Amino acid sequence: MDGKNYLVIGGSSGIGLQIVRDLAANGANVYAVSRSKHADFDTLKVHYQALDVTAADFELTDLPNELHGVVYCPGTIQLKPFHRISEEEFLDSFRVNVLGAVKVLQSCYRNLKKSKGASVVLFSTVASSQGMGFHAAIATAKSAVEGLAKSLAAEWANSHIRVNTIAPSLTDTPLAGDLLSTESKQTAANKRHPLGRYGTPNDMASAAMFLLSEQSSWMTGQILHIDGGLSSIRTL
Repeated sequence: MDGKNYLVIGGSSGIGLQIVRDLAANGANVYAVSRSKHADFDTLKVHYQALDVTAADFELTDLPNELHGVVYCPGTIQLKPFHRISEEEFLDSFRVNVLGAVKVLQSCYRNLKKSKGASVVLFSTVASSQGMGFHAAIATAKSAVEGLAKSLAAEWANSHIRVNTIAPSLTDTPLAGDLLSTESKQTAANKRHPLGRYGTPNDMASAAMFLLSEQSSWMTGQILHIDGGLSSIRTL
């Protein structure tokens, strides 16, 4: 990754921040877009643009001519009974998770194409494959992300742009802070996962780094379930 150019959307916290750190540690030129700037960005020599993906005047600027990878990290956690979720709340989840990714990828398609071997990494959720109560808004939006990723993987294959998705289970990020705010919640979350613990930003960043690297050069249109086994196994 030394000397290559990568764009990370939502790179100021959680999984996105860890990906920024890992890319920089591997010698990449990192372009981070988020609503706020993390203190590490200056130390890591990250190119930063303050931008909200849901803004009507969204415009990516100062990107390099070639992009070797894009990671789209913004997400929502809207856990409510279905009958209490408003239309606006459904739309908000869709704007952040789906339309934000659409706007970013449409904006930088030519930059990706010029690198002749780029990789796009999107994020879904385990709730898109496993029915989970109170997850209707996020599961609906992230299922759309999976459909988008597979469609683009097919459409962009001739341009040598790979598109893959990571589907995490509960991960220790600021977004999930309320779900892990007490020791009892953390213990319960650990017990729900066959491997006995919830996820960390490092778990997801490691998967993203693999998908961005040449080690995954023959992978596209795939959904990686990085979820402690929750989506596929049950322990006795």
